[in-house]
Amino acid sequence: MIYEFKGYIPVVHKSSFVHPLAAVTGNVIIGKNCYIGPGAAIRGDWGQIIIEDGVNVQENCTVHMFPGKSITLKESAHIGHGAIIHGANIGRNVLVGMNTVIMDDAVIGDECIVGAMAFVKAETIIPKRSLVVGNPAKVVKQVTDEMIDWKTKGTTLYQQLPQECHESLKEVEPLREVPENMKIQEGVYDTLRDFMKK
Repeated sequence: MIYEFKGYIPVVHKSSFVHPLAAVTGNVIIGKNCYIGPGAAIRGDWGQIIIEDGVNVQENCTVHMFPGKSITLKESAHIGHGAIIHGANIGRNVLVGMNTVIMDDAVIGDECIVGAMAFVKAETIIPKRSLVVGNPAKVVKQVTDEMIDWKTKGTTLYQQLPQECHESLKEVEPLREVPENMKIQEGVYDTLRDFMKK
């Protein structure tokens, strides 16, 4: 669902995919090859939200801010399921883990990885290439080249997903029986632990 608010109409590049069950409101600019999952709420009612090229905002995420603030999710940012970005700026090629909360005026530097369920307090500045975990979140080490390689490969899958959704996603009635020839999807991406073992 795309909503105009007080004369502001979201701008969504034609190569991006916003799921019909997501809500994008007001002063929102979504760049190329972005994926916005079902249940995501991106509310540009009180300020501008810029989502740069190649960003994914996954299922049930919220992106919002206090009145008069504007925020940017920079190129290739990866916002995991259920995360909340409230008035924070997210750097290039960052991974925000599932159910993480990042509060107002926080800045997450480029190529950081923020672990699942972390809580980043307001006005926290995280230097680039930091691994951040906990509640309250703290930097525990630097992100290695191998970790960034793993993250980037995962984000690439999401950058391919908009085109795949445009080509094949459609509402249907469910089958009533499992077909005999039903295939299981192939594994195309490892967990970080499995990736690091290779």
